[in-house]
Amino acid sequence: MAERLEVLKTFKIYINGAFPRTESGRYYVPTNSKGERLGNICLSSRKDVRNAVVAARKAQEAWAGRSAYNNSQILYRIAENLESRKAEFVALVSKEESITAVKAKEIVETSIDRLIYFAGWSDKFQQLFSSVNPVASSHFNFSMAEATGVVSAICGEGVLFEGLVSAIASIICGGNTVVILANENAPLSAISFAEVLQHSDVPAGIVNILTGKKEELETYLSSHMDVNALLLMGYTPKQSVKLEELATENLKRVRVWSAGKVNSVEVENPYSIQDFLETKTTWHPVEQIGGAAAGY
Repeated sequence: MAERLEVLKTFKIYINGAFPRTESGRYYVPTNSKGERLGNICLSSRKDVRNAVVAARKAQEAWAGRSAYNNSQILYRIAENLESRKAEFVALVSKEESITAVKAKEIVETSIDRLIYFAGWSDKFQQLFSSVNPVASSHFNFSMAEATGVVSAICGEGVLFEGLVSAIASIICGGNTVVILANENAPLSAISFAEVLQHSDVPAGIVNILTGKKEELETYLSSHMDVNALLLMGYTPKQSVKLEELATENLKRVRVWSAGKVNSVEVENPYSIQDFLETKTTWHPVEQIGGAAAGY
């Protein structure tokens, strides 16, 4: 009897709320440490990056304009749907990371809890990072936090499913949109997570997930002139220098998070949200009426 050929699933990329095939037409077949083939994975191209950034830019203003309460609802809905598919993700993470089901379950449950954590901060970080400032003139002076805009994020060495979820949650919590490149060795859980996003009331373009080779795409993600911020995860200082230099071409905000940070409780703090917020200060003049100041 002839040996049966394995039929590998083809995992597409996630752009603007849809699952297109990569423009390049290329794919790769990653394996885990046991030599098991994980699937047919898209090798994203420069045009895929461009399409993802266009989608993220188009969606960003409306996303930042949503109420904090609605933002929180959506993040919580993602957590609910991931919880409902927990068994599936435990199997995916266990296979692609070559770990036990017990360890994979811990990672998936931590990812769910992290989504809930940032959902809880959605309507609170503004109070923490805003202020009324004293000034020596007839003005009221207010500082408020607002989204940086479009963020590109790259999952480097050691940043797998838990890190990807942590980055997405902290970035979109503040009203930003994101184009994220999954770790090339952990594409199954990343694209499967896109399916969760699609069924969680997340508007198209808010999260865009690409797969492929970091060495091919990191330059495009770092230098794109319509990206406002860059997150490098799992990069050494030496590896990040060139990309930080590229980011200066349009004064991107650059953050470098260690794999240890995104894979631990260290990422669970409001300053992970602040990394992708800008501070807007408004001056409001007042006039003197009978010795008292009044706004107008």
